[in-house]
Amino acid sequence: MAPTLYDKKPEPGDLIEIFRGNYQHWALYVGDGFVVHLAPPSEGPGAGANSMMSVLSDKAKVKKEEIWDVVGHDQWCVNNQLDEKYQVRPIHEILREAQAYVDQEMPYCVFRGNCEHFVTELRYGKAESRQVRQAVGIGATLVGFGILAFVGIAAIFGGGSKKKNEEEEEYK
Repeated sequence: MAPTLYDKKPEPGDLIEIFRGNYQHWALYVGDGFVVHLAPPSEGPGAGANSMMSVLSDKAKVKKEEIWDVVGHDQWCVNNQLDEKYQVRPIHEILREAQAYVDQEMPYCVFRGNCEHFVTELRYGKAESRQVRQAVGIGATLVGFGILAFVGIAAIFGGGSKKKNEEEEEYK
């Protein structure tokens, strides 16, 4: 996407979703072309598979950077979908709190405290990560299928009952 084009021009307080391939990075637009975001050491435009190493990080830094330095050549959009679920905090409070966090090191956990949790906490006062919830749901589904597959295989290959085994012994 060209740096001067927007699908929707961001307004201060908007959440910016950046598509990094296997995951999304999130930032908060604070105006004048800048965003505030929680960035583990491996996060950055074009990081690709290296940014997946953020799951190993337990610390991240809050940065204020120009939106194009954070987005790079990745696709992005304004995504305030949780506005339907939560009340948006007053914009001046969102911006004041975001600015207060800049340059601070914070705990980071991909499951409980990632960049999406950070920006939703700023906008709504509630930390939420839909991508984590979706990933956990997919993981639970895969585990469920794995258990069913194991039970099915066990029934096919090892499904003889004790009584059946005893009857076979009598015939020998």
